[in-house]
Amino acid sequence: MAPKAYLEHVAIWVRDIHWHIRFFHDVLGMAMREVQGTEADPVQYWTLGGMQFIAKPDFAGPEGRLAHLGIMCEDVEAAIAAAHTFGVTEMPQGRNWLRLPDGLAVELMQARPAGCVAQALSINPRS
Repeated sequence: MAPKAYLEHVAIWVRDIHWHIRFFHDVLGMAMREVQGTEADPVQYWTLGGMQFIAKPDFAGPEGRLAHLGIMCEDVEAAIAAAHTFGVTEMPQGRNWLRLPDGLAVELMQARPAGCVAQALSINPRS
């Protein structure tokens, strides 16, 4: 029997950590799981949902830190609409592929059934 595993977080360097915290909270509902530093001045920030943002204000490298983030959504249309309030741009792959202002690519996917998102987020692997 193969071992079971899941992706707990994806760590990325970001120039504006507060923008990323707001975007992932307001668009995708990913609340804070942990912070290094303070919420007002985070050095690193982890979300429920698997993201880790590492503050690097001088980050200017090419978008090579990862290919894209694939994110399952309960309501992909609502997430796309909310994302556009953050100044994202659509990518050639489709309207659910978004380029964030600092270059990060995000693919938003509709979960089927939508309730599986709540099931996945209800798992507490540390209990």
